[in-house]
Amino acid sequence: MKSSIKLSMMGLFSLLTIISSCKNGPQNETKDLNQNESTVASEYTKGQAFIEDDESTPNVLQIALQSEDHTTLVAAVQAAQLENVLVNAGPLMVFAPTNDAFSALPEGTVEDLLKPENKDALANILKYHVTPGNYSKDFLKNFKKLGQANDQNVLVEVKGDDVFVGGAKIIGSVKAGNGIVHVVDKVILPPTQ
Repeated sequence: MKSSIKLSMMGLFSLLTIISSCKNGPQNETKDLNQNESTVASEYTKGQAFIEDDESTPNVLQIALQSEDHTTLVAAVQAAQLENVLVNAGPLMVFAPTNDAFSALPEGTVEDLLKPENKDALANILKYHVTPGNYSKDFLKNFKKLGQANDQNVLVEVKGDDVFVGGAKIIGSVKAGNGIVHVVDKVILPPTQ
């Protein structure tokens, strides 16, 4: 009886081995090795900025995208390809110039900065509008300067109840999932080096 159980076990083990090896054998999958370039996503359109999420608190980029007063800022962020930077976990403080702030720049400035050959200069200006942290307008009154994402400092001034960052007045603030957006009335230009 023991030998027949042993034979049955060995037969079952052999059968399982054969079945298992069939599953792991060569597969008859076909792969299209000649994928069309248009179907392959570019590196630029990958990353957190391009993930849609309707449930969480909007991040600083999503707030700008939803604002009619910040279409020029959004165009500049896209031209500089900084979308993924603005969706980082942060916390980030973004000083977001309005469309009117961009319009106040000398004629042709915005158009010139949006050209592909000026991407680095544009990115430098935009990074001068971002700093690590998540401070309210009132808390910013405790600072004399802030270290910006472009490795330069910007001055903070308090005049009465108003707070100015790099000469731009904070005219509103919106909390974001990864920081805060302070709406400002001017484009903050970094000092020339």
